Amino acid sequence: MRRIAREDVFKLVFEYTFYGTRNDGTLELLLLDDSLDESDRQYIGDLYRGIIADVPALNGIIESNLEGYRLERVYRPDYVALLIAAYELTHGTAPVAVVISEAVSLGKKYGTDKSGAFINGVLAKIAKTL
Repeated sequence: MRRIAREDVFKLVFEYTFYGTRNDGTLELLLLDDSLDESDRQYIGDLYRGIIADVPALNGIIESNLEGYRLERVYRPDYVALLIAAYELTHGTAPVAVVISEAVSLGKKYGTDKSGAFINGVLAKIAKTL
């Protein structure tokens, strides 16, 4: 169920990128999903709160690994997938290959045809520096 949990975090962080503030109401609604177990709920809450708290640092990590792009020009779904993955990579929440694969999957689902390759390239660079 971690895939569903990551997708919920994606939705929460995507919302955050528009409003610039954490929305505990949306978090509570997503946590009502009966398919989630208690560890998934904990994971979603911890990941969401952690990402929001670390956005400036995560932005720095992402931006320093972009080639030919400025952070503000990155397509929003790609940016959100990168935020989640950068947090997971820096906090060791899952193996590197899993984090990258999940981020690429999110990019392919919510981004463009080029999102998967773009996300993979940026995260490969981040993983090398960690």
